[in-house]
Amino acid sequence: MSIPILNYSLSTQNQRVNSFEYLPGEEQPKVYTTDNLPTALEMDQIIWAAYRQIFSEHQILSNTRQVYLESQLRFNQIKIKDFIKGLLLSDAFRLLNYDVNNNYRFVEMCVQRILGRDIYNEREKLAFSVIIGSQGIEVFIDLLINSDEYLENFGDSIVPYQRRRIICQRNKGEIPFNLKTPRLNQSFLMKQGLPQLLWPGTVHRFRPQEQNPKAGDPALFLDMVSSISLL
Repeated sequence: MSIPILNYSLSTQNQRVNSFEYLPGEEQPKVYTTDNLPTALEMDQIIWAAYRQIFSEHQILSNTRQVYLESQLRFNQIKIKDFIKGLLLSDAFRLLNYDVNNNYRFVEMCVQRILGRDIYNEREKLAFSVIIGSQGIEVFIDLLINSDEYLENFGDSIVPYQRRRIICQRNKGEIPFNLKTPRLNQSFLMKQGLPQLLWPGTVHRFRPQEQNPKAGDPALFLDMVSSISLL
């Protein structure tokens, strides 16, 4: 018996209200769609926008390209929605995003990139995490991409985008979701077998290549202080 998604209440988010920025060119996001029979150049831009939204600029590499899916999209054999789903279910996306994060972080990234918004609250993150843990990421991605929210905002022919406009100067506004690097979570470092960097003053500290401190190294003073504190 499959576990149904948990109920969670919606909270007010910026993407659910009208934008208040009126900078020239920043009023509305650029929409990439196949509704108007795009030219070859426009199709290149649509495919690039899809990669940029799902993989982010940091992950667009030669080995992340899905050439077969691109060919199907160019010849109108699949819709943009199918292309997006194919990118999400690709081995490259799983390797770069799912395998290096826990379920909570993966849920947050997928909601941002697929639905174009941030998670409503921790309850929503927990609800989707349960789905991943019990039924797998394919069921989770199907749940998002076939949701009423996705269909109402993007349909079959629009590349997902961040539904809330952003201020042009990034230091004064929020960074687009697709430009946020999916960094390793601190809780995941132990799973990867990576060294734990501890604050000076603790008994054990990591030194690159196990180098011993030389004369004049502040680490000698810290070792002395820590040994005295343990007496």
